[in-house]
Amino acid sequence: MRKLVSGACAFAAGLALVVAGCGGSDDKGSGASTSAGQNASGATVAKAQKGLDALKTTVLSTGPNGEKPSPASALKLSASELQQIKDKKPTAAIVLHYGGNDWSTAQVDGLRNQLQKMGIRVIAVTDANFKPEKQVSDIETVLAKKPDIIISIPTDPVATAAAYRKAERQGVKLVFMDNVPKGFVPGKDYVSVVSADNYGNGVASAHLMAEQLKGKGKIGIVFHEADFFVTKQRYIAFKKTIAADYPGIKIVAQQGIAGPDFAGDAEKVASAMLTKNADLDAIWAVWDVPAEGVLAAARANGRNDLDVTTIDLGQNVAIDMAKGGPVKGLGAQRPFDQGVAEATLAGYGLLDKKAPPYVAVNALPVTPQNLADAWQTVYHQGLPPKVVKAEQ
Repeated sequence: MRKLVSGACAFAAGLALVVAGCGGSDDKGSGASTSAGQNASGATVAKAQKGLDALKTTVLSTGPNGEKPSPASALKLSASELQQIKDKKPTAAIVLHYGGNDWSTAQVDGLRNQLQKMGIRVIAVTDANFKPEKQVSDIETVLAKKPDIIISIPTDPVATAAAYRKAERQGVKLVFMDNVPKGFVPGKDYVSVVSADNYGNGVASAHLMAEQLKGKGKIGIVFHEADFFVTKQRYIAFKKTIAADYPGIKIVAQQGIAGPDFAGDAEKVASAMLTKNADLDAIWAVWDVPAEGVLAAARANGRNDLDVTTIDLGQNVAIDMAKGGPVKGLGAQRPFDQGVAEATLAGYGLLDKKAPPYVAVNALPVTPQNLADAWQTVYHQGLPPKVVKAEQ
């Protein structure tokens, strides 16, 4: 009996060792798998960070006609030149594509600030609500006031071209933001065009999304369905960066919006994407106002886990970032600085001073971690109270 018990115990012990051995083998395999996943995730983060760091010193965008970018920091007017401008007692009109958003407000603030220093009086600021026919009317109304300068962003390079041509023939010095009318030649028909690195911001928003998804996932895209140079650059840059650098991320849905209700249109498009693709991990929106529509769609569909990246640092997306919401990062323009550059170039035009054809400012990647510093860089002021409250 003792021998039987002893043999049974030996068998059980041996069986335990075998089981333990099998368990040990499983644990080792699981550890290797986890380690491999962590390595892949780490490689994605490192790649994304390298791409983001490169944007600090490099502008990736070219001008509307393929021009190489010149830095805004290179624009200079001497004390003597500033006095010559003041002696002319010039006037300027600001003709916007649409106003009321954070970007337009900051752009106008930068323009007013610099124009005032140069002794240039602003006689009109118009808002076309992204309608070409309204902008054509705005230009004609402004021309009746005989401005020396028009600083503007065309809503449509073809539909508005004749109106800008009329201004050019009237002797008005034209400085453009982001986009130029079709057929216009820099240094001849207009002074220069100033832009953020919109291609770079598209790249930044792609790297930030890849970093958040750790290089794997299914995503949707909400782009701007219009012949608008800078939003095209963002869209192209985002798609190319995802395709080239992050093969584990698949674009499974994309849809354009034309506005003018960009938030409402984006909400409808994003809701349709989420309904059709229940496993969608993230959505990219072409700028912050459409991104607000994507956020609304995520809330309505109970998708608090959805990740969102976009371009432009507006107050509403900043609030979402501060609260730890779906917006995980964005590429920001520097509209105040762009406004200062445009005003300075207006001075070049008044003096018939040779100007670079295309001036650009660097992209600015923004995450919840650098939100306060980024806001200061973009708007030249501290975070709004609503954003501060959201952080608490």
